[in-house]
This record gives sequence, C-alpha cells and structure tokens, in this order.
Amino acid sequence: MSYNKPAEFVQTMIDTGEAKVRTSTRDLVLRGMMAGIILSLAVVVAITTIVQTGVGIVGALVFPVGFCILSLMGYDLLTGVFGLAPLAKFENRKGITWSRILRCWGYVGLGNLIGSLLVAFLVALTFTMNFSVEAGAVGQKFIAAATARTVGYAEHGVDGWITVFVKGILCNLMVCLGVIGNMTARSVAGKIAAMWLPIFIFFALVFEHAVVNMFLFPLGMMLGADFGVATWLNWNLIPTVLGNLVGGLLFTCVPLYLTHAKTAPAIDVENDAEIHAEPAFSTK
Repeated sequence: MSYNKPAEFVQTMIDTGEAKVRTSTRDLVLRGMMAGIILSLAVVVAITTIVQTGVGIVGALVFPVGFCILSLMGYDLLTGVFGLAPLAKFENRKGITWSRILRCWGYVGLGNLIGSLLVAFLVALTFTMNFSVEAGAVGQKFIAAATARTVGYAEHGVDGWITVFVKGILCNLMVCLGVIGNMTARSVAGKIAAMWLPIFIFFALVFEHAVVNMFLFPLGMMLGADFGVATWLNWNLIPTVLGNLVGGLLFTCVPLYLTHAKTAPAIDVENDAEIHAEPAFSTK
C-alpha cells in the first residue's frame, strides 16, 4: 500500500521531531544551510517564470519543486521544525527538553539564513554582471516585491504588522502540511504530489514564509531596494517568524497529534444503543 494512514504518519512526525532535536549542531546547521540554498533558487525560478509569462499562478505551480527536492534530501527548514520538534516533548520522549527544542530551532534557522544570504549574493552578482550594471526585469521584480512587503506594511503601522503575522500563520499551516505530506506516501511520486499541493497554495496566496524572506529581502537590498535591515526585521521577518511558529505548531501539528496520537475514547456503540433504544410496543 502506498499511503500511510494518519495514525501511522503522526507517529512518524513524533519520531522525526525527536530525531531533529537530537541532531548534532553541525548537521542542523548544514542541513538548514542546504535547505536555504535550494529554496532560494526555487524562488528565483518562480519569479523568473512570473516575469516571463506575466501570470502569477505559473510561479506558484513551479515553486514547490525546491521544497520537494530539499525534503527528499532530508534537509531542514525552520518552518518545519517549528511544528515537529515539540511533538517529542509532548510525548515525554527521554532527553527532550524545551531548551533543546529551542537549540534545534536556532541552529536550523541559522543554517537557513546562511544558505539564503549566500544565494542572495550569488544571484545579485549574476543579475548585475558582478554589480557593474543594473538588474534586469527579474531583478526589478524582486526589488518591487521586497519593497511592497516591508515599506508597504510599515506604512500601515500596527495593522501592517498584524497582517504579516497572520499571513505567517496561514503560510506555515500549509507548509507544515507539505512537510507531513512527505510522510504520508511511500513512493517518491506520491511524496512529491502530497508536498506539492499545500506549497502551491501558500505561494499562490502570497503568504509570508520566514526562509523565503531570508532570501527575498536581502536580495532586494543588494539590488538597490530603498529600505534597510531594521525595516526588514521589524516589518517582515519578526512577525513572519512568530506567525510561522503559531501556524505550524498550533494550527497543523498539534491538531493532528491530538486527534491521531492522543485520540479521545470512541463512543461505545453497543451500550449507547441499549440506552437509547426505542421501547418495544406491547403485543397485548
């Protein structure tokens, strides 16, 4: 059978969360870095197709290729470990503490940032002929997107900040479903299909993903966008990270954990039928 039932893949989620918390510092950073590199290149592919076709939905259809590749390679995104790592603590797995979960989140996030910044620099170099000319149409698209999603939110003050936070929640609701999709199937084709669908949704609806944004905004700044690091952090990355944490953990992984690992007792149908049975009509 090519499909793992929810009760099966939720146990895989718990085991995976434990394994990630126990992973060495070197491997957390390395896997995070490679995930950041691959996801960043997928963003470039998606934006390039949008510019070439003029149709945003085409970019959303293309973008999940990067997520599928990094997932199949066993690399880690901060958004994924936000949801999976705490499950091992909920199960009281030996040696799993909140400090170790925070360590896991921190090193994966650091690796994601390193990989994203590296690709941002290399892509900026290729867009500008080693920073000797202005970026072309694709580069200008990155500048416009980065500006709209920092300065554009800042113009609305607290309402803009809340909007980014909520978009972060909705994003990681979908992204963690993509992470879990890799556990629901046993064939590579099945895994790819299960991952592709929710990642397509998040990108098509322009939700906010912390690791994507670790690439998008630094690239925009390198290409000449008119905002600084403080604006990026305050009006995008910080609310996005917080929203991703809430969305991935509370909206995706915890409900699956509660209903398939800590399932409430089923109704006793036999006794229930006796209690609520209709009284028999008298034959007298």
